[in-house]
Amino acid sequence: MKTVVIGGGLAGITAALTLAEQDNDVTLLEAKPRLGGATMSFERDGLIVDTGQHVFLRCCTHYRGLLDRLGVAGQAPLQRRFDVTVLSPSGRGRTTRLRRNALPAPLHLLPTLLGYGKLSLAERARVGQAALGMRGVNLDDPATDRVAFGDWLARHGQDERSRRALWDLFSVASINVPGDEASLALAAKVVQTGLLGDSGAADIGVPALPLGELHGTAAARKLAALGATVRLNTKVDAIEVSPAGFTVRLGRGAEEDIQAEAVVLAVPHEAAARLIPAGALPDSIVAGWSGLGAAPIVNVHVIYDRKVMDVPFAAGVDSPVQWVFDRTRISGMHASGAAGQYLAISLSAADEYVDRSVASLREEFIPALADLLPAAREATVSEFFVTRERRATFRGVPGTARLRPAAATAWPGLVLAGSWTATGWPDTMESAVRSGLNAVVALRARESARIVGTVTEVNEVDNSTVRTADSARGVRS
Repeated sequence: MKTVVIGGGLAGITAALTLAEQDNDVTLLEAKPRLGGATMSFERDGLIVDTGQHVFLRCCTHYRGLLDRLGVAGQAPLQRRFDVTVLSPSGRGRTTRLRRNALPAPLHLLPTLLGYGKLSLAERARVGQAALGMRGVNLDDPATDRVAFGDWLARHGQDERSRRALWDLFSVASINVPGDEASLALAAKVVQTGLLGDSGAADIGVPALPLGELHGTAAARKLAALGATVRLNTKVDAIEVSPAGFTVRLGRGAEEDIQAEAVVLAVPHEAAARLIPAGALPDSIVAGWSGLGAAPIVNVHVIYDRKVMDVPFAAGVDSPVQWVFDRTRISGMHASGAAGQYLAISLSAADEYVDRSVASLREEFIPALADLLPAAREATVSEFFVTRERRATFRGVPGTARLRPAAATAWPGLVLAGSWTATGWPDTMESAVRSGLNAVVALRARESARIVGTVTEVNEVDNSTVRTADSARGVRS
């Protein structure tokens, strides 16, 4: 098929790559000057800066599969075993670590939970009971998505301290809303798949390359090798149904519009609502996408004149610092001859920070880092800057599952992709990749149905033709 993929994020990259591997004629259109979508990098004063810090888990099998297909899996290593350093301000408890052992799940995390000094013994016991209860949450029941995670935790004996010091470490970063406000369905997906699934499911992977190289550059290289066409700085104004399939109307300055047999619409939900042709889905469904909303992520970048943190990343408790990452090597800072250490603080569910001035954020987070990292108290901050993703993800609150559409639409050949579609996962890189694969499956199902329909019509005229068409159908499948 001659297929146009609109949107060059991970969903669009996955769909384009998969279709090109199946010998389709693929054109990928991206409005920005680079591929990668929200997972991109830029240069600032000689440093390579990612727009946001992204990590993944061993259970993110489809995302890891994409990296392998792009030839960059070796640049995104996983921990041998799940291991997270948890920091607290001085005077509020010692540094501790959450680590798994080699036992099968759920025993793999039991020793570290029992020794988690941020909670009392009684709180640890209740956390263990709640974790076991989480295994029984039915992800397939629509009612699950109508429950707030905080309400469920409260009913299972989790006090304020337990929710903030443990449950929020993982739910806020993965769902991008305050932990108590998250959908139980999404929170349970995170816990069941990552923490209570296979013993190695939660092992953390941190890219060793800037995201622009890991995703955008690698994808452009692979798609070119497969013969696909990638057009950057190309805005799509409309998708129209035509006798041959679809006409993709391009923005001002484009040479000509594109005719296609199939279209994968792999853009954020607000853009998808503007571009999807009338009749492709009921108006009520498209209008409902606005209910997904948008949640911000803010990244605070701090460069010190010396090394102040000895681990690659750490989580914060009793601190405005949620997660902090050592970005020194990946930014190229030392390679350029600069000394010191570059740390990036990742703030999810960042509504309270996204509109604050750089000076205000500096006033709060420099002392906060000094409270967590004693060496930072004597160090000099040589640079401080902030990146903001105002619409980083949809808001993973109760009721969002019914708003997330499947890949297929009423128009054969037009499918949706994006981490906001119905993947069952929070708005993550794994969800984006899964959505791209879902879109390809939906296209193939439509094509198979079309061939079956053609065979049925021919059958009424000539049985010998049916046998020929049926053989062709087998090859196409």
